[in-house]
Amino acid sequence: MSINDIKAYCKDPKNQSTVNVGLFILLIISFHFLYLGWQALGYWPVGRLIHKLMVWSVNLVYSQSCWVLDHVFRVDITTVSRVRLISALNSDDGWARVIIAPECASLKQWMHWLFLMILFPGPWKHKLWYIPAGLVIIEWTNVIRICGILLMQIAWPNINIHLMGQDINTFHLAHDYIFKFFFYFVIFLMWMLWVEKFFNPTHLKSKQNE
Repeated sequence: MSINDIKAYCKDPKNQSTVNVGLFILLIISFHFLYLGWQALGYWPVGRLIHKLMVWSVNLVYSQSCWVLDHVFRVDITTVSRVRLISALNSDDGWARVIIAPECASLKQWMHWLFLMILFPGPWKHKLWYIPAGLVIIEWTNVIRICGILLMQIAWPNINIHLMGQDINTFHLAHDYIFKFFFYFVIFLMWMLWVEKFFNPTHLKSKQNE
């Protein structure tokens, strides 16, 4: 397949959905590896700024999660602010725990969203409000994730399954599988809404005017 064939395929309105999903996947994977490389370089040349933002974002999601667990779910939580630990008694009178580490902050997903939306086509007059709205949704999705991980440990403390060659307990099932998938599914839904409501109408209109 030649370059001209690829261009013709991408310009064909019938292939637009496939092209959009392909571009989404390409941007998501590209950012993942770019981020890993940047992380290995200590976030050069803005490492200090990124570290401060990470500390701020960790403290933000920690305080928000504590508030939601206390005021919305009415969970009797015990906290240790110094290490950002949230714990509560589980159904077996043991302890469910979540420690919010820097990797648990929303910063990487915020960067993911910015990278995706800045590079993905669409009208900037809508991007100027849609991008910040997405950042807020991502933050509260992370709060739901943190709360969900703790609540699963409270309700089902003794889950132990063998999956893909690994023994997985309740925490790992919630942290590594259920709520990680949920996090990126929300980002995918926001992107899909962007494509259907803001990108496709503009794109199709421009095609008709060619």
